[in-house]
Amino acid sequence: MEKRWSIKPESDDETINHLSEVLNINRVLANLLVQRGVTNYDEAKAFFRPKLTDLHNPFLMKDMEEAVHRIVKAFDNRERILIYGDYDVDGTTSVALVYSFLSLHYNHIDYYIPNRYEEGYGISYKGIDYAADNGITLVIALDCGIKAVEKMEYAREKGIDFIICDHHTPGDVLPKAAACLDPKRPDCNYPDKNLSGCGVGFKLMQGFCRFKDYKESQLYDLIDLVAVSIASDIVPITGENRILAYYGLEKLNSNPGIGLSSIIKIAGMEGREITISDIVFKIGPRINAAGRIDAGSDAVDLLVSRDSGNAGLMSKDIDECNETRKDLDRSITIEAHDLIATNPEQLDKKSTVLYNKDWHKGVIGIVASRLTEAFYRPTVILTESKGFATGSARSVEGFDLYKAIESCSDLLENFGGHMYAAGLTLKIENIPAFQERFEKYVEDNILPEQLIPQIEIDAHLHLKDITPKFYRILKQFRPFGPGNMKPVFASNRVFDYGTSKCVGKDRDHLKLEIIEEHSAAIKQGIAFSMGHVIDNIKSNKPFDVCYTVEENVYNGITTLQVMLKDIKFPYSE
Repeated sequence: MEKRWSIKPESDDETINHLSEVLNINRVLANLLVQRGVTNYDEAKAFFRPKLTDLHNPFLMKDMEEAVHRIVKAFDNRERILIYGDYDVDGTTSVALVYSFLSLHYNHIDYYIPNRYEEGYGISYKGIDYAADNGITLVIALDCGIKAVEKMEYAREKGIDFIICDHHTPGDVLPKAAACLDPKRPDCNYPDKNLSGCGVGFKLMQGFCRFKDYKESQLYDLIDLVAVSIASDIVPITGENRILAYYGLEKLNSNPGIGLSSIIKIAGMEGREITISDIVFKIGPRINAAGRIDAGSDAVDLLVSRDSGNAGLMSKDIDECNETRKDLDRSITIEAHDLIATNPEQLDKKSTVLYNKDWHKGVIGIVASRLTEAFYRPTVILTESKGFATGSARSVEGFDLYKAIESCSDLLENFGGHMYAAGLTLKIENIPAFQERFEKYVEDNILPEQLIPQIEIDAHLHLKDITPKFYRILKQFRPFGPGNMKPVFASNRVFDYGTSKCVGKDRDHLKLEIIEEHSAAIKQGIAFSMGHVIDNIKSNKPFDVCYTVEENVYNGITTLQVMLKDIKFPYSE
């Protein structure tokens, strides 16, 4: 599929020159900083050296005082407290963090994760009944609940108070809970709107910690869980999230919790540096697999474990769930892909909405992501659950999926999510109407260029400028993620040095050595799944490349290489 290169305009020249001078870095690196909102030495220091003391006062969040006072009241009256969270990574890490911290100071506490298949997403009536049956009078709900208006009425009838900690977009009416912590509340002036669900739970514990004068070091011991939630829930790694991710990764690499340590071991990552990408592709999927295949509570059992032996056994079980998940994901993706690729009517659409009652509910979100990547258009994948169609939706760059689904709200039983990812439930008989209405909204509102995969390029770069010093500073831009993506560079009019070749079992990858005119710098590179352009590479004609800069360690020797994202051949001479 052809890709569109979008090269960011260079930032203010005077600011770039100033940063380049005061930081003793080249203009390309200075430009990267300005793109990220860094314009002077102090801001650069805060960016490169994040501090926990720069975290915002938790009491700036609306309802924080009410939430903290309600927990204090529960402690004083020896009430039973239930920590309730969703079954995905953000939910289970939230529950693990809040439960682990509070259980250091209080015994009458338990946790609850709803079953994906029996109860669905968010706060359930069954969960409220569980609380009532077990004498629980306070529930702390994490990563869910901001739209649970009717459920809160039911809980109040049962004599149960809720503290809701959520980060999803609220509806028009807030639930009548003891407290609703959500930085996305219109009436909440909290400075950072992009916390993960676990991040909101962390802020609640931070507020409680300060009110009770507990040692915050006990809370920071759990910060690796926050980093896992930030990476897995794809929230922007800016502001507070950057600080939390920075220190969470530090903890993950130096002294992770017992549960996370066992996942790191079974994923084969012991002894090497763990990055945000490792969380996204190796740690997060294993935690998620418990809720997708078996029970999300298994993930919390592992994450709160204080016994390395038991944690090892539990991590093996979760790893087996992950293997099952991968098999289901693979087979359903192939089936769904064929439904589109073999149907001309489907291929001509601006959106994808597919339904199959037999598809496994636990992996349809992953399938939606894969199909969005393959066909590059807003995608909804539905299956049957409890007599309804339930599904997951994913979007393309720049298109607000949440608004598209909201435009069909009269056809839905419920829905929720973000701009790029959402979940929904509807009556099976409403699927055709939803397909038609969703397609019409997408067709009317999506821009033509949003249907072409885009590679956002931060700056042009000469190959000769890729030096050890350049890379050493570039590494300090980490942790990378939304809002601070790994920089992508473009180099124009490069040539094959004469040694580029196809590699891999099927010879479908490229191993390159490239040079520029008037420069002796030779750079090694790798281009996955681009073996088909080898003849163009070897034609002695110039070409353009875009790439990230990576370290390559081989036989104990570390070198720099470029990881190509795309190659263009615009020159005819």
